[in-house]
Amino acid sequence: MDLTKTKVFVTGTNRGLGKELAKALLAAGVEKLYAGARDTSLLADLTSDSRANPVSIDITNADHIKEATEICGDIDLLINNAGKNFNVPLIGSKDLSATREEIETNLFGTLQMCRAFAPVLKKNGGGMIVNLVSVLSRVSIPAIGSVCTSKAALLMMNNGVRAELAGQGTHVMAVLPGGIDTDMNPGAESSPVDIAKDILDAITNDEEDIWPGAMAQGIKEGLEKDPKSVEKEFAAYLPE
Repeated sequence: MDLTKTKVFVTGTNRGLGKELAKALLAAGVEKLYAGARDTSLLADLTSDSRANPVSIDITNADHIKEATEICGDIDLLINNAGKNFNVPLIGSKDLSATREEIETNLFGTLQMCRAFAPVLKKNGGGMIVNLVSVLSRVSIPAIGSVCTSKAALLMMNNGVRAELAGQGTHVMAVLPGGIDTDMNPGAESSPVDIAKDILDAITNDEEDIWPGAMAQGIKEGLEKDPKSVEKEFAAYLPE
């Protein structure tokens, strides 16, 4: 994909990786950027660029998504970055409310976006969908087992969507980073600037599954050699 000829919609651009992705896309010369956020008042630093257009969206709201397809009907690249993580375990949490909200956002919200924009991308020649998954889709950290579960479901959804949309020429990519130093995970090993760069490189090379960052690469290698050993290693990170 030639980013200089691309119109792109990125969700969750008010902070963290989403904001860095939006900045990197503008720096790469995209033709148009739709910056999605629940609160578009936080996007002033992006929308000072005439190519950047704020889009108010909650990806769990079907009406918001429908409106977004009408606003962003010319895109050929969709980056599903928005997500939630409450850092709770599966058994030790007080109830299922956090797990339900993570699954509603990370799985069903992203799926709704894919379903809604698949016809848009088809009309525009196929294009690409990039889904921000996580290395947590492949390993479970019991202390935050809830979000791991939602991300595992998201990865399987990504693979199913990839197969279904291949016939219309839509390329579907999964991004499986390790910890990223954002508000959700302050002090983590990977910079969102570096991860954004890796994602843009992967987009231009039409890659399918990428594991950006040293942590993700280490886990990938471990899973290829001895997946049970990796599982047992992460099983030690229990809730306090």
